[in-house]
Amino acid sequence: MICYTPFYRTLCQKGITEYQLIFKHGVSANILHRMRHGENITMKTLDTLCFILDCQVEDIIEYVREGGD
Repeated sequence: MICYTPFYRTLCQKGITEYQLIFKHGVSANILHRMRHGENITMKTLDTLCFILDCQVEDIIEYVREGGD
């Protein structure tokens, strides 16, 4: 499962709020809602967030294995 926990850490470290992402950078509030609820985002969105935050993909998402064998 893809988890967005690193995204929120990165926002905090960079001192950027979701409000700023929406109103300064033009990120859709729906995208942030989807991320907050663990839903999928597009690669284009991931690329845009990496550009805005000047970070790597792993600073936005991480893979968390569900269950286990």
